[in-house]
This record gives sequence, C-alpha cells and structure tokens, in this order.
Amino acid sequence: MDPIALPLLNDESPPPERADAARNRVKILDAAANLFTERNPRTVTMDDIAKAAGVGRGTLYRRYPDVGSIAVALLDQHERELQERLLRGEPPLGPGAPPAQRLGAFYTAMLELLETHANLVLGAETGGARFRTGAYQFWRVHVRALLTESGVAYPEPLVDALLAPLAAEVYQYQRERGLTPAQINAALQHLAGGVIDCAADSSS
Repeated sequence: MDPIALPLLNDESPPPERADAARNRVKILDAAANLFTERNPRTVTMDDIAKAAGVGRGTLYRRYPDVGSIAVALLDQHERELQERLLRGEPPLGPGAPPAQRLGAFYTAMLELLETHANLVLGAETGGARFRTGAYQFWRVHVRALLTESGVAYPEPLVDALLAPLAAEVYQYQRERGLTPAQINAALQHLAGGVIDCAADSSS
C-alpha cells in the first residue's frame, strides 16, 4: 500500500457564480496573468490589477484580499493537476515506484511547472506566503512521506531543505545565470538519490 496520504485536494464544486461576478473574475485573472508575465510579479499591486482589469477596487478586494491570492487562484488548476498525478498517476511520479524514483520524478514535474509558470509561482510566494499555501503543505506531506518510507529516522528537518531548490526565486536566479532546466534537474536527481541512499546506508 502506498504510504502517502495527501488529503489537501478539494473535489467540491465551487458555489454558483452570478454572471457579472464570473465576468469580473475572468477579467481580473486575465489582467493579473498579463501583468505577472510582463513584469516582476513582486512589483504588481492591487491597484495595477484593478486598473488593467477595468474593475473598481471594491470589486477586486471583495474577491481577492491581496496580489498573492490572485496568483494562487491562477496557479490552482496547474497545481491540482500535479497533485492528482502524485495521488493517482502512473509511477514513478504516482504510487508504485521506490522513494528515490518518486522524489526524482517529483523534482522533474515541479521544474516543468516552474519553467512554464515561474512568474505565477513567484507572485503566489510574495511576502513569505510560500509556506502558507495549501500547495506547499501538500508538497511537504508528499516529501515527508517519501523520506519516511525510505527509512530516514528524522525526516522533518529535511523536508523544507529538499523543497528549497523549488522556490521560484531560486529557479529564476539559476535560469538567469544560464543554467538549463536539464542541468538543474540533473542536480536535483543527484540530490534525491543521495538523500535516499544515505538513509538506506544508515539503516543497514
């Protein structure tokens, strides 16, 4: 049986939306996505988004309390798809592969997400919000379970260290320095294998 229990997916349908509210939501998300693409997401303000979307501040704040919550909403579908693959997808990303392979596959999938949506991730992590998002807690549970399965005696201190290279700011810095996604992924595969191999050696 796969030891990972990740209860953070919410399969409930959202409440019905009024037509005008739905139109405003789409305008807000589209405007924010464009701004996050054009600029450093950490320089985008709620006023910028309201102006670009053509909605009032009250309309914007009734739905989203801050810029980070808008970035989280934009990321939600992409992260849910990855969560679903971790829960029920094919191995090695999904259940059924050894912990080292699953951790390596998780790194690969996260780098693909960052390569495509790094600006959104950066926006969602504004102001230290990274550690408070449901997605980050989901990744923590997943990595901790893999470490436990591999025999790490005290997995908790390692979890955030293993997730640290996946911070959008770190990834963008590496890309700006000329590192390719393949090079970054190769380094993370070594990291995943090294951690699991050390755990196996210490328990033997």
